[in-house]
Amino acid sequence: MTDIVVIGSGIGGLSCAAVLARYGFDVTVCESHSIAGGAAHSFERQGFKFDSGPSLYSGLSYSPSVNPLRQVLDVIGVDLPCVTYDTWGCRLPEGDFDTSVGAEQFCEVLARLRGGEAVAEWRKLQRVMTPLAQAAIALPSAALRWDLGAALTIGKFAPSLAKHAANFIKLTGPFSRIMDDVVRDPFINNWLNLLCFLLSGLPASGTNAAEVAFMFADWYKPGVVLDYPVGGSGALVDALVQGLEKHGGQLLFNSHVEQILVEGNRAVGVRLRDGQEIRARRAVVSNASVWDTLKLLPQGALPQSFQRQRQATPECDSFMHLHLGIDTQGLSANLACHYIVVNDWELGITAPQNVVLISIPSILDPSLAPEGKHVIHVYTPGNEPYKIWQGLDRKSQEYQQLKRSRAEVMWQALERIIPDIRSRCEITLVGTPLTHERYLRRHRGSYGPAISAASGLFPSHTTPLNGLMCCGDSTFPGIGLPAVAASGLIVANTLAPVSQHLEMLSLVISP
Repeated sequence: MTDIVVIGSGIGGLSCAAVLARYGFDVTVCESHSIAGGAAHSFERQGFKFDSGPSLYSGLSYSPSVNPLRQVLDVIGVDLPCVTYDTWGCRLPEGDFDTSVGAEQFCEVLARLRGGEAVAEWRKLQRVMTPLAQAAIALPSAALRWDLGAALTIGKFAPSLAKHAANFIKLTGPFSRIMDDVVRDPFINNWLNLLCFLLSGLPASGTNAAEVAFMFADWYKPGVVLDYPVGGSGALVDALVQGLEKHGGQLLFNSHVEQILVEGNRAVGVRLRDGQEIRARRAVVSNASVWDTLKLLPQGALPQSFQRQRQATPECDSFMHLHLGIDTQGLSANLACHYIVVNDWELGITAPQNVVLISIPSILDPSLAPEGKHVIHVYTPGNEPYKIWQGLDRKSQEYQQLKRSRAEVMWQALERIIPDIRSRCEITLVGTPLTHERYLRRHRGSYGPAISAASGLFPSHTTPLNGLMCCGDSTFPGIGLPAVAASGLIVANTLAPVSQHLEMLSLVISP
């Protein structure tokens, strides 16, 4: 028996569980696999430490921070050493260049590529976005909860909210409404659609304006840097697990939840694949996707209308991954940690295999690879169709041939950075949507829900079934590490007494 069972140890689930433990709840996290972290886990092969998922972080190396993930770490009292940097490489149809966070350097890029009119247009957009960015961070995620107690926790920030009230309505729709009023230059338009796609898996027409405003607040302020956790994404996961266990929570590995137990219209625990039952006094929190959570519930546990609505949630496409361990002998030292490659703007930013991301984190953190080596992660971010893989036998020749052909775009992108990359490889691992689906327990290997800002916000964390709450990228605020950390934090706050929530706010947030 425990107070709260959390299904899944993704970043959302771990954030929720660790904060709940900090609040004094007895928390048990059930993880299907032998390692924690979900899509953000790391793994090791022959001394090379690979990130399985995200590799671009900001707002983690200082506090107080607008990043909800940093707020979670502050709540649970765990530090996360980071290496900081500010530049990444771009390989775009217009040419190859480096760009940096902060306002000025991108203006230099624009002046070189597009001329003075483009620079003036970008500065105008920055002026438009400045008050919207301030509004987007006026209410920290740590203050949110999903009950009437929100009147008190949000009320702490009433003066700031009143100051920005006129701009809140502008943040509720798609970013394209703001962008289209200002932007005429095609390169700036393409660039902003690219940033939106990397944030949400959707172009500007589908990305919530608040999400982009948050990015402007974080990326285009004076003195801003990007962060990389020392030890990779695994170090971030370990920090959350440390916080969970530090405050008395427990994480169970190889504990696959087969079903959520329901009695008297209430979620009362979970049944594991081995038949073991773990009862929950207060709540069950699912960090599984919206589609996978529905599969865990007995028939009739939810109203059919709610179930149909959630089941019909549109999904982003999946990923291809290339994990490489390479020899660096004779390799140029002038490499960036990250690169963005776009093949053809006219195809559309969400077109399959049109955008490729490259991460070489051992440039920042040499401990990730043996001496004289680099670790590389290349991936197509949420633009690989699941349907061309559906039903394939992973042991078949057809599957192996498709892996080779669909991985080619990643090799070609990497060859623009390291021309002799294929001859340098000591480890080569190719991941597909079926890999994503199998190892991450992701419905159809999806990046997450493709909920357009024009159609409304992501679903809330509550359900019609008493005692069942949800967190992660299927819930508000959506996709991405800051968003899923915020979702876990909001659920934890909702389950905690308002008095404890207010006490926490006074410790980690300065209104």
